[in-house]
Amino acid sequence: MTDLASDTAMVLAAGLGKRMRPLTARQPKPLVRVAGKALIDHALDRLAEAGVGKAVVNVHYLGDALEAHVRERAAPKVTISDEREQLLETGGGMIRARDLLPDPFFCLNSDNIWLDGPKNAFHDLSDAWDAARMDALLMLVPHRGAHNFRGKGDFHMDAQGRVSRRRSGRIAPFIFTGIQLVGQRLLRDAPEGPFSTNILWDRAIEEGRLFGVAFTGQWFEVGTPDSIAPTEAFLKEG
Repeated sequence: MTDLASDTAMVLAAGLGKRMRPLTARQPKPLVRVAGKALIDHALDRLAEAGVGKAVVNVHYLGDALEAHVRERAAPKVTISDEREQLLETGGGMIRARDLLPDPFFCLNSDNIWLDGPKNAFHDLSDAWDAARMDALLMLVPHRGAHNFRGKGDFHMDAQGRVSRRRSGRIAPFIFTGIQLVGQRLLRDAPEGPFSTNILWDRAIEEGRLFGVAFTGQWFEVGTPDSIAPTEAFLKEG
């Protein structure tokens, strides 16, 4: 297993969690418990297991509760990126935190749960990373490995690993897991204020610099209350 491409990850945890209501009426979505553990702890535990030493966690909705929860952790060491005054979305959140992030850095959603295949996801990304060719490297899962997912997919991927968007009226074979390895080049000349990472990805696609890695494990979308029970059942069996 090779060394990691980065010792730091950004964990996106500032969303409002509207799809997870009523469980998010009094707690932020990253603190919703699945299989006896807060969602964000599933993500942070995986970072610690992989050897990622630092995590930057952004907070907005009920941010005090989330900050208090993650500050108790020893590994990874958590730094807070404060968005309490204004929710900046995924792209704006990365820009707010960019001075805390090395080149490159891992980035992951706080509400994903996954079981690795033969290789650890963060080492898989590190093995494939090529800063000369890539602005970002996305961990993409085929439909057969995506649980609780009912969409048409997000991306196509060519033989070299370059990704393109799902075409209108088509089903795309790969779904974005919420896990990526990001070069600081992706963040250049970014908009101000709230914006989606999709803006930066689209530019990288046009330049041929957005790549993907096929995930060989099992990934769970935990976006709504009714996705929790089947996820827990699978984890218990697995």
